[in-house]
Formats: sequence, C-alpha cells, structure tokens
Amino acid sequence: MTVRTRAAALLGLILTALCAALGPAGPAAAHAVVVATTPQRDEVLGYAPREVLVTFSETIAVVPGRVQVLAPDGKRINVGEPEVRDRTVRIALRPSDRPLGTYLVSYRVISADSHPVAGSFTFAAGAPSATPPQPALAESESPAGVLVPVAKYLGYLGLLLAVGPPLLAATMWPRRRRRGATATALCGLGLVAAGTLGTWVGQAAQVVGAPVGQLSLADLRAVADSDVGVVLAARLALVGLAAALLPAVLRGVDDRSSAGRVVAGRVRGAALAAIGLAGFVTWPLAGHPVASPLPPVSIALGTLHVAGVTVWLGGLFALTVFLLRGTHERVLARILPAWSRLATLAVAWLVAAGLGQAVIELGRPSALWGSTYGRLLLAKAALLAGVLAVAAGQRRLIRRRVAAVRPRWVARAAGVELAVTAVVLALTAVLVQTPPGRSAGTAADGVNREGVAQSLTTDLFTLQFDIYPAVAGTTNSLHAYVYTPQAKELPVAEWTVTAALPEAGIEPITVDVFALEPHHGSAEIHFPVAGDWTLRVSARTSEIDRSTATTTVTIR
Repeated sequence: MTVRTRAAALLGLILTALCAALGPAGPAAAHAVVVATTPQRDEVLGYAPREVLVTFSETIAVVPGRVQVLAPDGKRINVGEPEVRDRTVRIALRPSDRPLGTYLVSYRVISADSHPVAGSFTFAAGAPSATPPQPALAESESPAGVLVPVAKYLGYLGLLLAVGPPLLAATMWPRRRRRGATATALCGLGLVAAGTLGTWVGQAAQVVGAPVGQLSLADLRAVADSDVGVVLAARLALVGLAAALLPAVLRGVDDRSSAGRVVAGRVRGAALAAIGLAGFVTWPLAGHPVASPLPPVSIALGTLHVAGVTVWLGGLFALTVFLLRGTHERVLARILPAWSRLATLAVAWLVAAGLGQAVIELGRPSALWGSTYGRLLLAKAALLAGVLAVAAGQRRLIRRRVAAVRPRWVARAAGVELAVTAVVLALTAVLVQTPPGRSAGTAADGVNREGVAQSLTTDLFTLQFDIYPAVAGTTNSLHAYVYTPQAKELPVAEWTVTAALPEAGIEPITVDVFALEPHHGSAEIHFPVAGDWTLRVSARTSEIDRSTATTTVTIR
C-alpha cells in the first residue's frame, strides 16, 4: 500500500466517523438556557401584563430586532429595545391595546459562549386563544442547516493535520523526507481556514435567523463586530502566518549554514510555535469555556486539551502514513522511543485537562449520568480507556525494542487507535454542541394547565374565567374577570354564578362570589359528581346594565 493510499484510507476513516455526528443543530444545541420567565410559560393571567422578563443561565446579548411579543391578534406590542441586565431581558409592552387571549414571546440572543439561542413561549391574559400567534421561525428549524457542524469538523480535522505531521517532521525526521509532511500540514491549514469561514457564515445565518442563501454582506460583516467574529478573524490571520512560515521551518538549515541563517531558522521556528499556541487558544475562546464559572481556568484547560489531542492524533497519523513502512530499522529504533515519550506527554495533557473541564462543565456528580452532556462524556471516557490500553501495549513494544523490528505490529496498533479515536472525535464534536451538564435541570418550568379556562363574550362585556382543578368531590377555585370589548377592566356591582348538571337531575347550585377587585370575582365550587356542568355567570355593571354568559365545563 502506497503512502498516498494509506493517507486516503485514514482520512476517509476519520471523516466517516466525524460525519456520523452531522445533523442540524436543534434547540438542544443552544448553550444559554432560559431559567425563568415572568409571566411563566403557559401561565393564564387575569390581566394583560405591562412587561415580560426572560432570565437565562448565562450572560447574553440581544440580536437587534429579534426579540418581540405578539398580541393575540398577531400585532407586535413591545415598545423600544429590550433592556438587558446581566442575564435578564426586560421587554416593555404598550400600556394600551393589550387584548385578552394568548401572547407569544419570541427571542433570538447570543449566549456568552457565542452560540445563538432562539426560542419562544406563550402565556395568556384570560383564557387562551383558540388560534394563538405563531413565531416567524419555529424553534426546531436551523437556519444554517448542517453548515456549522460540517465547518467545525473540517476545522478539527485540519488542526490534526496542521500540527502533528510538521511537529514530528521538524523534530525527528531528516530534511529529505519532510515534503509529504509539509504538504499534509498545508492541506490541514487550508481545512482550518475553510472550516473557519464556514463557521463565520453559519454564525451569521444563526444570528439573523435566515437561511444561508438569504444572507447579505451586511449580515456577514455584522459577525465581525461580535466576540466570536474577533476570534474567527484572529484564527484566519494565524492560519495565514503559519502557512507563510511552515515551509521554511520544515526545510530547516544544514550544518554548513552560517550562524545568521541558523539564528533566523530558530526565530522562524519560535514564531511558528507561538502562532500554533495562539491558534489553540481560539478554540476554547469560541466555545463553552468563556461562559463557564471559571473562564480563565476553563480556557487554559481547553487550550491544553486541544494541544494534547492534535499532537497525539496528528503525530500518530503522520507516523502511520509516512514513517512506519519503508524506514530503516535503525532509524525507527531512534524515532519510535522519542515519539512514544512525546505521545505519552500529550495524552497526559489531554486526560488531565479533560478531567478538569469535565468537573467544571458538569457542576455536580449527578449530571454525569443525569444529563446528555454527562452521558456523552461517559461514552467518550470508555472509548478513550480502550484506546489508551492499546497505546500502552504499543509503548511496551517500543520499550522492549521490538517495535523497530516489527513495524507492522505498531502500524496495526496505530490503526486501531486512529479508528477508535475517530469515534471519540465524533463524540467530542457532538459534545461541544450540547448544553453543559451544569445547566441541566435549570430550564424554566411551564405552568401545568390543569382545570378549565375559557373566554366568553356577551353584548355587554368579555368574561374570562378559570376553574381549578375541575375535579369532582373536592373544592374547586373559580376566578372570573370582566372587561369591556376594548379589553379595559370593567367594574362589577353584583355577581351571580350558578352550576347545574341537568342530565344527573342536579338543579342549579348558587355559588357565593367574593369581589377581590372591582372587575375580579372569586368563589369556591363543590361539584358532587363528574360530568358536563352548565355554568351561568351573570354580572351587573350598573343599575340597569346586566348580562349573562352561559357555557359548559367538563368536571373530571
């Protein structure tokens, strides 16, 4: 098998495993979680509120024009720009023209870890509307489609190819055999650039909530003003600098070079190393770590984790494709021990950093098995343990000086490592799109709509009422509200409420009503048996104005 064939086969294996995780990013991919709303989700109020509050699990920024409240008639009733205080968005509503029925609150914000978060919820003033307003974009839709996950996977793959092969070539290989590593690294840098540009476009689509094909240049330029845009732009600049320096660094200098050329070569090497380190930092800066409880620690651990993975897997790829076959036994006897020491150090980095990240992102031990994030971590840890067992066997072969004599054994073990770690990378790609375990269980609860809530209209007023829990054999609470046709509160001088079940021979039962507010009456009703009860609510609003609303309510 030629070097080109081996490279194509390994790349195909890694891409296949990574692409197994591809799919549109749904609501679960969002990393800021709504932890509280006022009014609560699905709550039925007796009045139209003057403002709506939405509190998230982390600091957010509002996408201009994408936070709104729609009234039951579909009209937008929020005024001005939403006010953001730390994690809470305050949306002011017009003081007038707040009709009764179901209200829709929709939002699109940017979480602290750069992920756009879109969603909506409803509440009702009075009884819910028969046909509530709908958001312009359903929560399950992903404006960017699969572009963002594809772009991320290209970036991960490119990073492996851009780091591992040149590192091994510069430190362990003779100069005459570095051409393949140079080409591989340049290809990797190209993939990183392509992945970064794809992420940029996908970010713009998710921020504005429009498909990629409908984006304007202004939408793309707007990403540059965001925190993640600065990080992506810096990554592109670093890729360009690395591509300019890499060929010269790998060419190196021979023993006959002047002192000036040797110093210049060392300076280029140090500059390339600094660029690589800065590039590693851009990955945690565009993800979970910036929104963690300990951002500096999480960013440092994320950088160390990315560096360990790329050095280990990228180096393993280069070793398998370029070196293990066709290299003299004596050369392998010198290179393999050095590689083994480097790989051991890289694995120690990624394991230690990964454990630290897990502790911070999980938040509590129960999240390890009680959240999607934790279960993915367990699966990743199990696979990694298997890989490390294979790597330990490979290390024993190298220490016993058998590996240089039997390079096929090492190649087979390396192939197993790459195959399993390709799956680990796929799990990692899913993991970075999953809300951290520390946010599990913090999502805002909705109000359980037990009971009955209805809206009735007469020639004089609109009546909104609810009965809870609408169960026979127990005490039920009745709350009734009266409004003018223009949804203004209408004071009631006298209430009359009766409940009857004619089919069971139960004549109308008169219910005592207490006026809690001028337009608000409250009562306690005892329904002796289940069935479809006839409820009559009469309200006198003046000396001569009286009207009655009649309906049927189902009592369980």
